[in-house]
Amino acid sequence: MAQLPADTSLNLIHPEPRMTIPSNHRVDTLHDHLGHDFGCSTPALLNQQRIDHFAQCTGDDQWIHVDVERARAQAPFGGTIAHGMLLLSLIPTAQFELGVYPRDAANVLNYGFDKVRFLAPVPAGSRVVVQVALVEVESKGPGRILVRCSNTAFVQGAPERPVLVAESMGMVMA
Repeated sequence: MAQLPADTSLNLIHPEPRMTIPSNHRVDTLHDHLGHDFGCSTPALLNQQRIDHFAQCTGDDQWIHVDVERARAQAPFGGTIAHGMLLLSLIPTAQFELGVYPRDAANVLNYGFDKVRFLAPVPAGSRVVVQVALVEVESKGPGRILVRCSNTAFVQGAPERPVLVAESMGMVMA
């Protein structure tokens, strides 16, 4: 198992979206890119319509997310906020957009999340950016590689205040 050394410091907050894919990024070279910062995703708009749709899909229709008038009057944030799980769901799309998984992979399967923390509320209407870095690569047998990434989400324009941090795992199939 290849892992990022504990003393390696990643610069995990960039103010502008960017994308950097190593030129030799292939399934057989994944371990060579430990610590690589793939940059920031395109901002995702979390407007009320998207929040409402997520609530319908998941059944999580708590008023803090979907009742605009009540949230304005009673919520400590002055309005509705995005679901934490909606934020978490932005990670896989960001990873594919940023090229975390090599193009020569036959498939990539979501393997789960570790160390998930929702650090701050995200008001409806915010644009959220996800920054991704490769932190671990582990062979799981012939043709299978477990990839672990560090993911940090923040509201566009406020990179100094993360709203979500999570480690994600993807099983890369060669």
